[in-house]
Amino acid sequence: MSSPDLNQLVVLHAVLSEGSVVRAAQRLHLSPSAMSRALARVRETVGDPVLVKAGRTLVPTPRALEMRERVAQLLQEAQALLLPEKAPDLRRVVRTFTLRTSEGFVETFGPDLIRCVTKGAPGVALRFVARQTRDAAGLRDGSVDLETGVIDATTSPELRQLPLFTDRLVGVVQSGHTLRKRRITAARYAAASHVGLSRQTVDKGWIDAALAALGLQRTLTTSVSGFATAIAVARGSDLVATVPERHTEALRAGLHTFPLPFPLPSIMVSMMWHPRMHADPVHAWLRDCVYRTAGTRKA
Repeated sequence: MSSPDLNQLVVLHAVLSEGSVVRAAQRLHLSPSAMSRALARVRETVGDPVLVKAGRTLVPTPRALEMRERVAQLLQEAQALLLPEKAPDLRRVVRTFTLRTSEGFVETFGPDLIRCVTKGAPGVALRFVARQTRDAAGLRDGSVDLETGVIDATTSPELRQLPLFTDRLVGVVQSGHTLRKRRITAARYAAASHVGLSRQTVDKGWIDAALAALGLQRTLTTSVSGFATAIAVARGSDLVATVPERHTEALRAGLHTFPLPFPLPSIMVSMMWHPRMHADPVHAWLRDCVYRTAGTRKA
């Protein structure tokens, strides 16, 4: 048995509402003959004449009267489903969003972002997870709702993205470090012992390439997995950590931060999300919160 043509619901609703084939045709912008053919198909589908003559008028059959309210309700539900979603009442939304980002981003922007979210939608919770990989699988399968980081050649082209702020790399040492005794030059920077990043996603070799162009090379005494750990190592040792300035603002409290004595490219930090979430009004509101919290910041 073939599936019924759902357009017949529109025809059925029109004839039951108007009680006239002519007026139903006008309502649907059809000719009377086209409307008669459409009504014939409806009658065949439902197995009922729907409208029958009573003198000079047409009256609905008992089956038609039985269907009238249900047909109207179904069409209203279908129209509501297909129309663009209305802005949700954020005060009633209960959802948890997973944000994949760095510890430094959470340290620097997390408190303000949480306040923004809580003020607008108290039922929305944020779950921050570390970036273990750079692939789009989490955004694609929905286990991650939003991500922040640096866009590069490995970033999936299917992702939507919006720049948040530009950053730059700076050096960080403990307050009593010998580098503070004289002006920091490229040679003095390179001669110091450094803590590097084993999973570097920002400088892409910029530091060592810039030093090599000056005939210099730095010594990496140890390597760690992230900026927060590198700063912690610098805080408790004589090692120099080189980290993004804006990204690590809260983490560097009490330490001496200095601009690098050689030019390096700036870093653009963006937020990324999968296209399937783009039209979600609550997700769009969350993106706006992230942008208002961290966006348009300059190093």
